[in-house]
Amino acid sequence: MAKIKVDLHDVYNNSKAIESLLKDALSDAIEKNIKIVEIIPGKGSGQLKKRVLRFLQKPENKKLYKRIDKDSKNFGRLFVRL
Repeated sequence: MAKIKVDLHDVYNNSKAIESLLKDALSDAIEKNIKIVEIIPGKGSGQLKKRVLRFLQKPENKKLYKRIDKDSKNFGRLFVRL
């Protein structure tokens, strides 16, 4: 199954770049009918993961996906199911 992968390690301290990457990934997935977007905020302190989850919980973004799965084997990875 195809998926889009977004690694946020390079832009961890740039809020605008993070939101832009996430918006682009969701738009691409919808446009290409891809059902999974893998987001890698990394393990770290967990602040980047919290920022990603807050972004995804915004009403305009929440309507784009069905659910978010946290990887049980890797704390630093999320799967957004469309």
